[in-house]
Amino acid sequence: MVNLLLVTNRLTILLAVAGLLLVFNGVIYFTASNEAITGAPPYGEFESEIPNLDPYAWVKNWKRPDGPARVGLQVGHWGSKDFPDELAKLRNNTGATGGGIAEWEVNKKIAEETAAMLEKEGVIVDILPATVPVSYQADLFVAIHADGSEDTRKSGFKLASPWRDYTGNSAEIVRIIEEEYAQATGLEKDPNITRNMRGYYAFSWWKYEHSVHPATTSLIIETGFLTNSSDRRLLFTNPEVPAGAISKGILIYLNNKGLTN
Repeated sequence: MVNLLLVTNRLTILLAVAGLLLVFNGVIYFTASNEAITGAPPYGEFESEIPNLDPYAWVKNWKRPDGPARVGLQVGHWGSKDFPDELAKLRNNTGATGGGIAEWEVNKKIAEETAAMLEKEGVIVDILPATVPVSYQADLFVAIHADGSEDTRKSGFKLASPWRDYTGNSAEIVRIIEEEYAQATGLEKDPNITRNMRGYYAFSWWKYEHSVHPATTSLIIETGFLTNSSDRRLLFTNPEVPAGAISKGILIYLNNKGLTN
C-alpha cells in the first residue's frame, strides 16, 4: 500500500511538471491549476491588476499627431527569443504548431498580406515582431496570432480588446473585424476569450516599457486553429483571405474615424 501511494504521488508530480512544460512548448498551455489556456502567450494580467481610469484621465485629453493613419500589425511570437529582460519569461514561448508549421510563420504571412492591402489605401503600416517598441503609438494596434488545441477538431477565430480600453474605441473595431472575418472565412466565432488575450502583455503599458501607448486602440485576433487541418489550410495556404477580412475591417474603422481619404 505504501509503495502504491509513493508511485501515485510521483506520477502526480510528473504530470504537474509536464503541464508546466506545456506552458512553453505545447500547443495548449496549462497553469498550475490545470486551467486550459490557448492562444496568446501565458502570464496575461488578471482584470484586478489593471489600474482604474481615474489616475490616467490625461489619456482622454491626448491628441493624435497630424499625418496619415498608422497601423501596427504585430506578428505574434516572431522573434520571441529577442524579448528584452522585462519580458524574459516569454522568450521560450514559441506559440502553437500544426502540420509542421510554426505559428509565427502563419502570423507573418497574414500580417504581410494585410499590410500590402492597407498600404495601397495610403495607410502607414508597421509590421512589428513580438517585442513592441517602447510606448508604441498608432491609430490602431493589431496583434495577430493563431490558436492551438489538443483537440484537432476544434476550429474558429476570436478577437479581444484589453480589459480596460482607455481610448473607448476597441469594442467598435473588434465588432467590425468579427463581422468581416466571419463572412470572409466561413469560420465560427470561438467564445473562449482567455485572460491571456484580455491581459496580453503588449497592452500592459503601466507594467512594461515595451507595450502600446495607452491612447493606442488595441486588439488581439486568433485567426484560427493551427492544429485544425481545415483552419491551417486557410491560414497558411490562403493568407490573403484572413488578411482581406482584417484589412477591410481596419479600413472601415479608420474611415469611421475620419482617418482615410
